[in-house]
Amino acid sequence: MKHRIADIVIFGGTGDLALRKLFPALYEMERTGRFDDATRIFGASRSEHSDDEFRTKLQEAGKKYIPNGEFEAKVWKKFAARIAYVQVSADDEAGFKVLNDKLSDQPDRDRVYYFSTSPSLFADMAFNLKKAGLVTPNSRVVLEKPLGHDLESCREINGQIGDVFKEHQIFRIDHYLGKETVQNLLILRFANAMFEPLWNSAHIDHVQITVGEEVGAEGRWSYYDDAGAMRDMVQNHMLQLLCLVAMEPPYVLDQDAVRDEKVKVLKALKPINDSNIDSATVRGQYRKGAVGGKEVPGYLEEEGANIDSTTETFVAIRAELNNWRWAGVPFYLRTGKRLPKRHSEIVIQFRDVPHQIFPLAKSMTNYQANRLVLRLQPDDGIHLVLNTKNPGPGLVRLRPTALNLSFAEAFGGRSPDAYERLLLDAIDGNNTLFVRRDEQDIAWQWVDAIQEAWHSNHITPKGYTSGTWGPSAAIALIERDGRTWNEEAGF
Repeated sequence: MKHRIADIVIFGGTGDLALRKLFPALYEMERTGRFDDATRIFGASRSEHSDDEFRTKLQEAGKKYIPNGEFEAKVWKKFAARIAYVQVSADDEAGFKVLNDKLSDQPDRDRVYYFSTSPSLFADMAFNLKKAGLVTPNSRVVLEKPLGHDLESCREINGQIGDVFKEHQIFRIDHYLGKETVQNLLILRFANAMFEPLWNSAHIDHVQITVGEEVGAEGRWSYYDDAGAMRDMVQNHMLQLLCLVAMEPPYVLDQDAVRDEKVKVLKALKPINDSNIDSATVRGQYRKGAVGGKEVPGYLEEEGANIDSTTETFVAIRAELNNWRWAGVPFYLRTGKRLPKRHSEIVIQFRDVPHQIFPLAKSMTNYQANRLVLRLQPDDGIHLVLNTKNPGPGLVRLRPTALNLSFAEAFGGRSPDAYERLLLDAIDGNNTLFVRRDEQDIAWQWVDAIQEAWHSNHITPKGYTSGTWGPSAAIALIERDGRTWNEEAGF
């Protein structure tokens, strides 16, 4: 196993993301022996803490967020010993000088600066890192989403970061790309001879991508209202998943080769604008209802809400690609808050056989053509539906039968968190699972056109009851094409 030597600095080190995800991921690397003894970790934020106070705060969060059975006092003691704290604000030159004093004894070591803060602070932090002499050829910066709220603001931030760091030093994170099932999608396609010959419009009827959340905006209402489902989920997570489904095989598993193919997919997206905005999209906003048997407020009833808000908490899109492989194959995207369950999956619906020789097949209520489901959460796995004979004498009856691969059952143990994978890649300087600047530009262009069409056509969100799968218009979006959303309970 490779032992990583680096100095890792988490800006926003006392924030929610750092406490829930980043430090637990770093702890897991400690637990699995991935760090060299010389590796150091620094938390940085504007609040005042001593090293010991910060370690205590992390320990309290660790006991809460690290999965049961994985918090080990002996491991934590070793982990805590490599952690220090620096009080620094984005525009605080003195704080950056203190950070420089702590890092200057190892000027040639790899440095990873993780910006787990508001993107509005990114430019100041990058500038002050440079001014304090903290940006070296071996430095890398990890940027959390959302990077801007439209194409113009995204380009502004990227330009400011690009004045300090070279493109190969910039790691724009999308944690969905670190999920095991997402990475297995590439393996499934490009390491198995049986799927790739069928991965085209001749054999695939349509693709569904669903990212559903049980939670609402809750304590993050102000942030979420500025973003909405389109900016928060579609522009990054869902378009990245679409790219991995639709991309051509790269000539080699290289960071630029993979991302070149993703850019081609984004360029092939058919524009959605004034001419097709009504038929290709649905906006929704949750109302009060029940999720998991618990009554929950509507979006406009959440704490701190503006009752006049027209921000969408649900989006459904019928997307198409203008290219040779996918011409005529719709990609249905769906994401929302306050849905019945936390549920993310990719469904590849294959076409039916060209001629059905089993006469009872079409009359069966549960008959279906072959379907491949890649479950991203909550339980990573792959689910392939085949038609088999129902046991018994008499007329041949078909029964859909699932071949299930649960990663937890097949490989045992825990499935690594996405942030573990991506942090390791950032430390190693591997950009493959991170988003390149031109990818972001093209994705924002497509999303901005939709947002502008919503605005110019006065399309406001349709209400949907919390605990349902969104507005009825989202059902109509897919059923107009004679298809239905996959809403199986699980596998």
